[in-house]
Amino acid sequence: MSSLADAVAALRRGRLVAAPTETLVGLLADARDEQAVARVLRAKGRPDGQPIGVLLPDFEALASVAEPVSPRVEALARAHWPGPLGLILPAREGLPEALLADGKISVRVPGKSVALDLARAFGHALTATSANPSVQPPPRRIADLDPAIARACEVILDGEVGLEQPSTLLDVSVWPPRCLREGAVPRAIWEAFVHTSG
Repeated sequence: MSSLADAVAALRRGRLVAAPTETLVGLLADARDEQAVARVLRAKGRPDGQPIGVLLPDFEALASVAEPVSPRVEALARAHWPGPLGLILPAREGLPEALLADGKISVRVPGKSVALDLARAFGHALTATSANPSVQPPPRRIADLDPAIARACEVILDGEVGLEQPSTLLDVSVWPPRCLREGAVPRAIWEAFVHTSG
């Protein structure tokens, strides 16, 4: 069985790793490496124009991929990270185009999971996309990995997916935020936070 150190070494070489987040099995690569991101796209058969979000090791890493955020966006992120809340933000310049849509990027710090351990060990943003061909549903167990995806990964890390729902996705480039995907953070919780934070 591969170790976290094996996975970090593979990421540093621009290779792909499959590992569970708290919501699904993810296909992870160094989000700073354009060739690694391209490998993710090829493995998934993902059409151009469908951006790939990123997983961060912690809130502080947000500055490496996004423009500075307002105090209320920071408060929202810190209240729910690590956890299943993705935020859409204006992206920093110089990132691989496949991560972006209209100059924005989707980011989150995953909840307790193998993927969070890996992001922290690696120390940089990772691609945050499900480990499946684009025409298939996302896997929730390593045992359910599509064989072609498994072959594309240099390292596969086993672990548990604890949540039944996908991550909630909010566009916080506007305020109040726009919900782009309902998910594991209930609307009532994030809306209450938005209301109290102004």
